Amino acid sequence: MRSIRPSLLLLPCLLLLLGISRTADAKRDLKSACTTCRQVTDNFKKGIERTAKQGFGGGNTAWEERTLSKYETSEIRLTEILEAVCDSSSFECNRMVEEHEDLFETWWFKRKAKHPDLHKWFCVESVKVCCPKGAYGPQCKDCVGGSDRPCHGNGACDGDATRGGDGHCSCNHGYEGESCLECIDGYFGEVKNDTFTLCSECHASCQSCSGGTNQDCDECKAGWEEDEQDACVDVNECSKDPAPCGEEEYCINNDGSFSCKGCDKVCSGCTGAGANGCRDCAAGYHDVEGTCTDVDECSGGGAAAVVCAADHQQCVNTPGAHLCVCAEGHEERDGGCVPRALSEPDEEEPATEPPQAHDDL
Repeated sequence: MRSIRPSLLLLPCLLLLLGISRTADAKRDLKSACTTCRQVTDNFKKGIERTAKQGFGGGNTAWEERTLSKYETSEIRLTEILEAVCDSSSFECNRMVEEHEDLFETWWFKRKAKHPDLHKWFCVESVKVCCPKGAYGPQCKDCVGGSDRPCHGNGACDGDATRGGDGHCSCNHGYEGESCLECIDGYFGEVKNDTFTLCSECHASCQSCSGGTNQDCDECKAGWEEDEQDACVDVNECSKDPAPCGEEEYCINNDGSFSCKGCDKVCSGCTGAGANGCRDCAAGYHDVEGTCTDVDECSGGGAAAVVCAADHQQCVNTPGAHLCVCAEGHEERDGGCVPRALSEPDEEEPATEPPQAHDDL
């Protein structure tokens, strides 16, 4: 028996993928053709409005109207409208107008009065690249839910009003199911029957529900718990022991959750924001009527002398600390403060000779 090459075994799969790709491309092309056609008819209508108050250009207008028919229904007006329908760069638009120029002439001279809706007559009934609203596909089948309310008014029908698409419903937020008649988790059917559903959002505490209050929850969301009245209420994580936040953080309770914020720098541990939320004061700060306040180490003669005890030093207070600096007229040298006049020069300056006296000329 002859063995079959592996590449031949893959051939049916490749052909299937190619067929799927071509089908998808065809559906996109059908949708695109309808979009182009709507562009053509919309711009044609704008052209009608733009030329509504115009007349024959130049010459004796009264004679032209008697001889060539009224401008309102003239071929000249039709030509002016068609020439402005497409941008020069729009290939598909220009091709559609050129291929079906005879249909525009037919509608303009023979069908306009009986079929005033150009899009319906041209795109849907004549060139057949579009469908009526609420229908899709080559045969213009009604969308799920009917053409009046595609997807029962709760979604978008794939290919709606085009010859493309498969009619699949993409449901609006809050809805699900093939017909968009079901509510997703977090929503409930406030009004519901075989052809209509109104989904409303559950209370923030509910994972799922049968109504709009926190007593209608089927299940509480994380961060919520059931109380004695069977209502979902917020869990205060900040009251738990041990506390959920770090030593230098404080806890903020939110509906269904919590967050941790860093303590103020004046605090050593805290229960809330700011200098009045400290458990204890950080080094360099002390409690003044419930608020951690900077300790001025430099205030008071004795304190200043102790913290900056070296000769010719003075104390400078900083938030939570202090600095010892040389007093005015002194500079730091070899770990001490010495008068600037007595400090040694960094380099020996070369001796200078006294100026020589000169005899008067």
